[in-house]
Amino acid sequence: MKKQHEERNLSMVMDFYEMTMANGYFASRDTDTLAVFDLFYRKNPDDAGFAIFAGLEQIMDYITNLHFEEEDIAYLRSQKLFSEDFLNYLKNYRFHGDIYSMPEGTVVYPNEPLITVVAPLLDAQLIETAMLLEVNHQSLIATKANRINRAAGGRLVSDFGARRAHNVDAAVYGARAAYIGGVAGTATVLAGEMFDIPISGTMAHSWVMFSENEYEAFKKYAETYPDLTVLLVDTYDVLKSGIPNAIRVAKEVLEPMGKRLKGVRLDSGDLAYLSKEARKMLDDAGLEDCKIIASNGLDEYTIRSLIHQGAKIDSFGVGERLITSASNPIFGAVYKLTAIEKNGKLIPKIKVSETIEKITNPGLKKIYRVYNEDGKAIADYLATFDEKIDASRPVRYIDPLKYWKDKSFENCTFKDLQIKVIENGKPIYTCPGVEEIQKYVRYQLHNEIWEEEQRFENPHTHYFDMSPAMFEMKMNLLYTLGKTSR
Repeated sequence: MKKQHEERNLSMVMDFYEMTMANGYFASRDTDTLAVFDLFYRKNPDDAGFAIFAGLEQIMDYITNLHFEEEDIAYLRSQKLFSEDFLNYLKNYRFHGDIYSMPEGTVVYPNEPLITVVAPLLDAQLIETAMLLEVNHQSLIATKANRINRAAGGRLVSDFGARRAHNVDAAVYGARAAYIGGVAGTATVLAGEMFDIPISGTMAHSWVMFSENEYEAFKKYAETYPDLTVLLVDTYDVLKSGIPNAIRVAKEVLEPMGKRLKGVRLDSGDLAYLSKEARKMLDDAGLEDCKIIASNGLDEYTIRSLIHQGAKIDSFGVGERLITSASNPIFGAVYKLTAIEKNGKLIPKIKVSETIEKITNPGLKKIYRVYNEDGKAIADYLATFDEKIDASRPVRYIDPLKYWKDKSFENCTFKDLQIKVIENGKPIYTCPGVEEIQKYVRYQLHNEIWEEEQRFENPHTHYFDMSPAMFEMKMNLLYTLGKTSR
């Protein structure tokens, strides 16, 4: 059995049914049948107006390194379900398909394809779980981080969540996603090392408790880190002990060195009241530049409440409610077959359900973002893959919820949201760094996405429209299936 610190072959991160289906396709000689799968989600977390797509870099890394080692083959053989021919096939296996994806950091909406896989059926099936877990986790945390960051209203937010994350990978990749969503940095050192995310950290309560008294603890810390002294002031009593001792250290230790006290951190109690009282004490002592940092059970709702109460907090450290997206811990992305090749032609497929929201959009298609003359995104537009968009003339569209209306986009521009990132199993796209992705998120929200969609309560629902050809294809499939299922 492999231990946590040993190298893992992440190719084996899959549901067992993917392997049993792959074996079945191999046995029936369907391995080369071309298939199209879409990865999408159905509902925005926290009833928000949008989500932030993240996780593509890890998906590309997984797919381009997908292979099975001898010990993996031996483990599969021990299940006594697979033919030797199939196991031998896996020994030299590599992914052969094409992947189209939205860039990481794209502002996204329900029911539109974030990623499209066009690959042999066996290949497309094997990557399902790995793709979903990356998108479901990182998109969820990026979306939550963006909500928290927007709630902070320009005040810095840092990820403090590692110790409350669901495991090591959740902490590290959660920190990556949180940075994409807009936080200023992380306390997770490995995430900083891997992704070049700024890291920060001060002291624990144990540092204060270990010392003879609070003043000595603060003094020792200031002498060790004079250029970045941030003191945790709530170990004993914030206003009677913590802040007075912090001021004393600022005056007696730092200022003689020509240094300033950078900040104090509150980690418990009534953060609004304590921050206002602490601010008065610091200002009266001539420490107007000393920042007040708050942590302890924060999320977008508590941060908005603190700001509404007039709290004098300059930055926030957010832990468990960010790294687990505690208020809505499920992103809900799914991976559905939308077309199968027969006789050299792609035949659209559709999943039908009594639950209308679970009926899929069939076929190989493209998703466009539609912008008005001011550069604002007014809708997303789903079209068949081979349609040509001529924006020089009115472009007809159908609102699936009001399909009887005849409407057109006029004086608009269309942006294809997906790009090909893998071709015949090889990467043809270089993922940008997390700082560039974070800037892309910020640009969209500041320039393209309506403020009404960014509301926390009752956000405007982004319009999701279809081309007439796309809508007709879907309705024809539903009509045909409806007749045969009576």
